[in-house]
Amino acid sequence: MPGPILIFGATGGVGSALAQRLHASGRPLFLSARDSDRLSDLARALDAPSQAADVLDETAVAGVVKAASAQDGLAGLAFCVGSIVLKPLKSVTPNDFAEAFRLNTIAAAMAVAAARDGLTRGNGAVVLFSTVAVAQGFTNHAVISAAKGGVEGLTRALAAELAPHVRVNAVAPSLTRTRMATPITGNETMAKGIAQLHALPRLGAAEDQASAAAFLLDPQNSWITGQVIPVDGGRSRVRTKG
Repeated sequence: MPGPILIFGATGGVGSALAQRLHASGRPLFLSARDSDRLSDLARALDAPSQAADVLDETAVAGVVKAASAQDGLAGLAFCVGSIVLKPLKSVTPNDFAEAFRLNTIAAAMAVAAARDGLTRGNGAVVLFSTVAVAQGFTNHAVISAAKGGVEGLTRALAAELAPHVRVNAVAPSLTRTRMATPITGNETMAKGIAQLHALPRLGAAEDQASAAAFLLDPQNSWITGQVIPVDGGRSRVRTKG
């Protein structure tokens, strides 16, 4: 029997959508998130084992990985954790960069490092999350673009290092309607304006990103590794207006 897919950040918009999609397709899961109450509710709804952890706590992450991979290894790991830090450069501090890099890049790397043996035993796949702002230059995005650029470099480096037993890919969304993005998407005038910047003129939904992540985790797609897949309504590549 294949091992579970371990989802960090399972109670976030994308993490929850991914968990529900994988559950619907019969994939075994192991869920983790920082909010223990919301995690318990989701785990109960999906009848999946879970363990709360802060991804910045390496000991806690190691405990989650040990519990998830104890029997059959891991069929996959999805690191659905991140931040949105939007500041003009004149307002940015060194600590802004350090915190964003620690959460988005270092924590992802440490989670994969902790899960390496389980993923190898399970011939598993890893999915990380970047942002369209790495491929496109946006104002006020210096902090998050730098951190997520690290995620894209990490994706390719780990794909090389963990081959051939473990595949590593990333999804790069454009602005998506999640709880984390509410400060932006909650302003409907702003949200509509940003939506019109996309060739497919709407904002993303958590299910858009979950669908791509599920595709990359699926063993039927076992010849895909080291890729960053844009799920961005065309924003990184397509212009419909001059």
